[in-house]
Amino acid sequence: MSMRCPRCGATFGDDVRYCANDGDRLVAAVVPAPAPTPRARPATPRDAAIAAMTGQILAGRYRVERKVGEGGMSFVYLAVDTTDGSHVAVKALSPALSADAKAMARLRREATLGKGLKHPNVCHILEFGETPQGFVYLVMPFLEGTLLSERRATLGTLPLPRTVTIVREIAAGLQVAHALGIIHRDLKPENVMMTAGPDGAERAVVMDFGLAKQHQAGSELEKLTATGIVLGTPEFMSPEQLRGKPLDARTDIYSLALMAVEMLTGFLPFTGRTKQDMMIARLKSEPTPLTQMRPELHFPLGVERALNKGMARDRADRYRTAPEFAAALSEGATGDAAADEPARGPGSASEKPAGSWLDRLLGR
Repeated sequence: MSMRCPRCGATFGDDVRYCANDGDRLVAAVVPAPAPTPRARPATPRDAAIAAMTGQILAGRYRVERKVGEGGMSFVYLAVDTTDGSHVAVKALSPALSADAKAMARLRREATLGKGLKHPNVCHILEFGETPQGFVYLVMPFLEGTLLSERRATLGTLPLPRTVTIVREIAAGLQVAHALGIIHRDLKPENVMMTAGPDGAERAVVMDFGLAKQHQAGSELEKLTATGIVLGTPEFMSPEQLRGKPLDARTDIYSLALMAVEMLTGFLPFTGRTKQDMMIARLKSEPTPLTQMRPELHFPLGVERALNKGMARDRADRYRTAPEFAAALSEGATGDAAADEPARGPGSASEKPAGSWLDRLLGR
């Protein structure tokens, strides 16, 4: 039997009574009992259905290698495009939900929208189909990298030049969608993957346009939002989205501006004890100025102005396009915007001075 010091945790032989480090009296070290061996879970029809996907050739070209994850609504598989050897991701709806007409409508909509979003800064849909076992699936490029949310959590904040570059790349991807009349409506750090491009340079890729919405669509599309699927993340929703108003591209610009603030400061500019408090703050309060959030970082005045205009409570006061916002932020970062006419503050018509890849596929 060995002896342990209750203060520092050091262990000694059973012939020692006091700790050599701090003099405390030793106690008998308790050896934990071995953990019981877990019982093997009996195989289920669901397991058989999952296993049946492995080795299949989808759409005549995508060979399924293995399952790499699952969520409440879907499974994700790693597959190989046999035409060029590249890796792709296959997102398959669970068999139970494949029979759900509303879930199927959402997935078909995701596929229809995603096929038109071919851009280096967008994860687009390559294929949509159904297996003989009843799995309805989407095929997408397999992205290896780090979610923007993980990058920021690891570093705390991102440098201003890097933030400007990321915002510019996200804006470029959004512009392709907006030009097609598509709004993302759930833009957030967990929906952006930092991955290496063909030239080896890192780029930001906007993911999960499955929550996207064509603003000219009819009432049938609106009914999909009433099935318990939350379209949007409260922390990054625009005021008009929180109020349930019709949306346009400027709602994504608002979310992108919030993301830029978080990248630069490590915090969101609207605070509250609960998510509901933060939502109310966005409807009634002004964003906390960068100079108050991180005064030691000394952001140029033009950066504050660009962000304030991007976060304007009234969308009529925001930038018209995502690239326009990205350009203003870039100019502000270099000091070129300091001499410009001050941007209108959020929620006012008058001028005011500036005051987590796999989980995303699974919808977690």
